[in-house]
Amino acid sequence: MRIVFPLFDRFTALDAVGPYEVLSRLPEAEIVFAATTAGLVRTDVGLGLMADVALDDIETCDIVVVPGGPGTEALAHDGDPVVGWVRGVHETTTWTTSVCTGSEVLGAAGVLRGLEATTHWASVDRLQSFGATYSARRVVVQGKVVTAAGVSSGIDMALTLVGMAAGEEIAKAIQLGIEYDPQPPFDSGSVAKAAPATIDLVRSVIAARDA
Repeated sequence: MRIVFPLFDRFTALDAVGPYEVLSRLPEAEIVFAATTAGLVRTDVGLGLMADVALDDIETCDIVVVPGGPGTEALAHDGDPVVGWVRGVHETTTWTTSVCTGSEVLGAAGVLRGLEATTHWASVDRLQSFGATYSARRVVVQGKVVTAAGVSSGIDMALTLVGMAAGEEIAKAIQLGIEYDPQPPFDSGSVAKAAPATIDLVRSVIAARDA
């Protein structure tokens, strides 16, 4: 099973690495990190991940996982090579997926039009501008299109994919293997639970980051 992660400047590391840790444990999984040009790609905070191949060298895959991050805003438009590649490879996939604002790349590629989808809570308007209907669920499955909400939800999405691809017992075994049993110290992990002051603080950080 070939699983491709398209990387781009200023993606968020956990959006890719979280699902990678789960999906790499699928039996016979082949993980490929790719970018418009093979080489080192920097995340939004400077971490470098190596793209071993160029996107143009990949014509088919079983699963594509598009991470999000501040970099999606610059490339989520018709004519961007990453968007064009996603549009083309979507025709060949068993599942086309995104994490966080990676949904904007799927949206720009026309993949989400008329579907329910999720994304980071601060990017709902942009998601809906691509013709999708926002859902506050952590993972949304619409046929072969699977979207995850913000950052950490990519792990949930990947376990959902494993369940569909290899069965619930394999998914449970992988969950146990990575000891994924969240017990956060604070109950502030969703916009529905967070205090208004916390929400305002996050919005200000995002605005400063994207300025």
